[in-house]
Amino acid sequence: MEDKALHILNNTFGYSAFRQNQKDIIEQLINGNDAVVLMPTGGGKSLCYQIPAMAREGVGIIISPLIALMQDQVTALEQLGVKAAFLNSTLDAASAGEIEHRLLHGDLDLLYVAPERLMTDRFLNLLENTPIALFAIDEAHCVSQWGHDFRPEYIQLSILHERFPNIPRIALTATADEATRREIIQRLALENAELFVSGFDRPNICYRIAQNQGNAKDQLLRFILNEHENDAGIVYCLSRKKVEQTADWLCKKGLKALPYHAGLSAQIRQQHQHRFLTEDSVIIVATIAFGMGIDKPDVRFVAHLNLPKSIEAYYQETGRAGRDGLPSNAWMMYGLQDVIMLKQMMQTSEADDAHKRVEHHKLESMLGFTEITTCRRQALLKYFDDHLEQPCGNCDTCLIPVETWDATVVAQKALSCVYKTKQRFGVNYLIDVLLGKDMARIKQFGHDQISVYGIGKELDANQWRSIYRQLIARNLLSVDIEGHGNLRLTEQCRPVLRGDVSLQLRKENKQSKSANRGRKSFNSVKDADKALWEALRTCRKTLADQADVPPYVIFHDATLMEMLERQPQTHDQFSKMTGVGEKKLEAYANQFLEVIKQHIKSSTNPTSSSETIEETLLLLRSGMNANEIATHRNLKITTIFNHLAQCIEMGELELQQAVDLSEQEIKTIQNAFLSFSDEDRKLKPVYEAFEGAFDYGLLQCVRASVDIPM
Repeated sequence: MEDKALHILNNTFGYSAFRQNQKDIIEQLINGNDAVVLMPTGGGKSLCYQIPAMAREGVGIIISPLIALMQDQVTALEQLGVKAAFLNSTLDAASAGEIEHRLLHGDLDLLYVAPERLMTDRFLNLLENTPIALFAIDEAHCVSQWGHDFRPEYIQLSILHERFPNIPRIALTATADEATRREIIQRLALENAELFVSGFDRPNICYRIAQNQGNAKDQLLRFILNEHENDAGIVYCLSRKKVEQTADWLCKKGLKALPYHAGLSAQIRQQHQHRFLTEDSVIIVATIAFGMGIDKPDVRFVAHLNLPKSIEAYYQETGRAGRDGLPSNAWMMYGLQDVIMLKQMMQTSEADDAHKRVEHHKLESMLGFTEITTCRRQALLKYFDDHLEQPCGNCDTCLIPVETWDATVVAQKALSCVYKTKQRFGVNYLIDVLLGKDMARIKQFGHDQISVYGIGKELDANQWRSIYRQLIARNLLSVDIEGHGNLRLTEQCRPVLRGDVSLQLRKENKQSKSANRGRKSFNSVKDADKALWEALRTCRKTLADQADVPPYVIFHDATLMEMLERQPQTHDQFSKMTGVGEKKLEAYANQFLEVIKQHIKSSTNPTSSSETIEETLLLLRSGMNANEIATHRNLKITTIFNHLAQCIEMGELELQQAVDLSEQEIKTIQNAFLSFSDEDRKLKPVYEAFEGAFDYGLLQCVRASVDIPM
């Protein structure tokens, strides 16, 4: 069976080896045993049930709450030659009947079904007359009443164990803290299942957070134009009104932005989702109603214009970026108004008091995460009981260290107050004690007589709240979420209480620039390779349009990058690339090999590049400026400035002929470049130093004038 699983991986899915825990999970299921799987988005969860379902006798039944995900998965599997189908409310009676006929006659490897349909007596009876390979419960965190995506139908899925006790089951999620894991195991009767935790780290995502100083939309626009001008992305907003306003505003700025929220008709939502999946450079502006189950791998950024209500929600939403493993950004602006609005939503919800308490504490944890001064990735992973030994170097607090202050004494006061009140109270009560409030409740417990009463009057309530959030984020305090939110001391707080270590906490600046200082998400295509990169993408888009599927169903960006690097010449060479199985080799190799062949042929002409640069130079000397040349030649302005910069470097053009800048401006910019060492003379730091006053093209030409290597 192990050889059969590897054969399916190689020949159907086009991968040479298993990743992380995939091999062990697949063996567990093939051998007829249960599994609970926690694996980060993009980690290959789907293969963990798809391969054993194909290897075992019978059909794999996958329970998913998401219609869009079912359709995406089935479309992708059909492209690979896998016999897959889905049953949900989008099908008419005739189509559903045809799927059921295929199910009963053993003509399916995988069947995706919504939990509501699964739980009907008719469907359960249908399954009892069908050979079943396994049950896969996807998005298993939906079973948790404390989670952020609770689905009541999921609680009933324990019936699978009762009616089909000998069929292996696998529950999968990318988002589950310790309490949610316990609930998944208990509610789905998976106490005897093997638990596989592959870690929550998404190292390709750069996390960046800043406070909204009133210019969040302008910051967002600058972020997109500077780093993701031609990329697909998602922008999350808290309200439907803000979604509409933001999408409209981005469109007026020349971007392709589409709104998505529950207030739009199902038809419009479907149209916008389809465009997002199939077109290039589309930005979806959405409430959290969008994204769960979207299997688009090349989302290069996820931006939040409001604070998510929990770290779980933040992790899941940002996890929709970079599913292909390529560099991506998670960018967020938040403000006090977000906190007020979220708390109002919680207070007015129909949830019981216990749920409201949990939601409140999760929001406090999210706020604490925004305020930390240490590595964000370490804190994020710690929340899910995962660990990263060293700071990641790929988040805002690592890239640009936060200004801090020595908060050792105030932290000792905050921690001592928890200890002196017997670790039985929440943040608000502790703050009242520290401020020496004259309250009956404090007197009732005798806390007006303890040493910490009134020792914190140097700070106000909001400042103390920030201190406590940061102490929680540092794991010096823990919150009893399942109780009444009382704070508890952790073992890690002892050195701080004893004074053995000093504690530096975040000092908030009036204007934070960290939100627009991260790594370029997708800059791995060299200038010399851009023509081939665009040709490969065009080929992929043409094939996708012909098949009426999203481009990533043909090949992920990661596979195109491999084509770019390896430039295969034969079918055998093409077959060795990641993501190329037998079906895709047969269907697409000829088209992509022809594109690569034409690129190599054109590259052997040594005059082709110089001729296009010469044409730009002639047009400039004829009196056209860079923008006019770009329009005349139907080229991007960045291409024209690249031509001009090369001419300046080669001594064929004076800088003053290429750019509309005064002598003083030129000298100022040149000095800015010269202030950096040779290897650090990038465009972006100088662009930011002048706060975007000079375009990148102008800066590129000035840099060339001081003989800076490209």
